[in-house]
Amino acid sequence: MIRSVLASALLSGLLAQGTAFAAPLITAKEAALPPAAGALATRGISRGPAIKMVSPEPEAAVKSPFNLKLNFEARGGEKIDPNSVKVVYMKSPFVDLTSRLQSAITPTGIDFQQAEVPPGEHTLRVTVKDSAGRETNSTMTIVVNK
Repeated sequence: MIRSVLASALLSGLLAQGTAFAAPLITAKEAALPPAAGALATRGISRGPAIKMVSPEPEAAVKSPFNLKLNFEARGGEKIDPNSVKVVYMKSPFVDLTSRLQSAITPTGIDFQQAEVPPGEHTLRVTVKDSAGRETNSTMTIVVNK
């Protein structure tokens, strides 16, 4: 009982200080899986929400851990449905990363601090819907240096 109270107090103190801990987004075992087969098809012009990768900067190599930040933008006065967001690591078989990102998903985007990812090139597919049910899929590649 005393240990759990002390552990809770310590954790609360660390969280109150804003201490950031790195969290695994992709494991080395998942990174070693073969790439997903087939072309990554996307649709043309859509009225669905926009998905923009803010961090890391597109096409810029990063070191792990890094902050993963995506912005969602609804169109036509609709709202983003945060429960519709799905993030998949494009490997064979697909690896659903959504549960690891759940606490970082909001109606405005994803803000996952201190993402741990092994070195290499990693392709993610992000899916989001708006309140009208319009869906957008976007693929993005993150390059992580050693």
